[in-house]
Amino acid sequence: MINAIYGKKIGMTQIFAEDDTVVPVTVIQAEPNTVCQVKTEATDGYEAVQLGFGYIKPRKVNQPMAGHFAKQGVEPKRYLREVRVENAGEYKVGDTQTVAAFAETKKVDVTGTSKGKGFAGVMKRYGFRGGPGGHGAHFHRAPGSVGQCATPSRVFKGLRLPGHMGCDTVTVRNLEVVRVDEDMNLILVKGAVPGSKNGIVRVRMA
Repeated sequence: MINAIYGKKIGMTQIFAEDDTVVPVTVIQAEPNTVCQVKTEATDGYEAVQLGFGYIKPRKVNQPMAGHFAKQGVEPKRYLREVRVENAGEYKVGDTQTVAAFAETKKVDVTGTSKGKGFAGVMKRYGFRGGPGGHGAHFHRAPGSVGQCATPSRVFKGLRLPGHMGCDTVTVRNLEVVRVDEDMNLILVKGAVPGSKNGIVRVRMA
């Protein structure tokens, strides 16, 4: 079976459980994902299905993608993603994956792109303590010593230094599925998931 679905992070809210406790949840809208291509071991060297989701106007589809959709005989989709499966021959182009497949799922892994923070120093990026805050100190937010003198006379690879922060692919595992709304194509998971609002996320059965 296809154990994943792609959707859009709507945002966070809270709901009340049966015991009247407040549960923080992230709302993910996962419209039906359409199988746009089937890849098998014989034709492509591996087993996978290509899922398409998101509406796009036909006039906005470039010629290579329009040819791909026309060859497969499916409506154009804004996004295309692949999901590995055990036996891709069981599926055919035009099949759909909906949130109904997650109705009995207790835990999921959610993958998304984290928020970009731009160029960040070591205190923000790695939580360094920093130097004294007094006016007499000339060392406040710098990283401190980064290397040695004569031996080995270089800075080791992997040292934590200032640099680009965020825009990474992040997976949060074993999030609890609180509710599945098949009418609205919504999945409510407990806790936070990576990315900003309207970001594309993958929900996979844990």
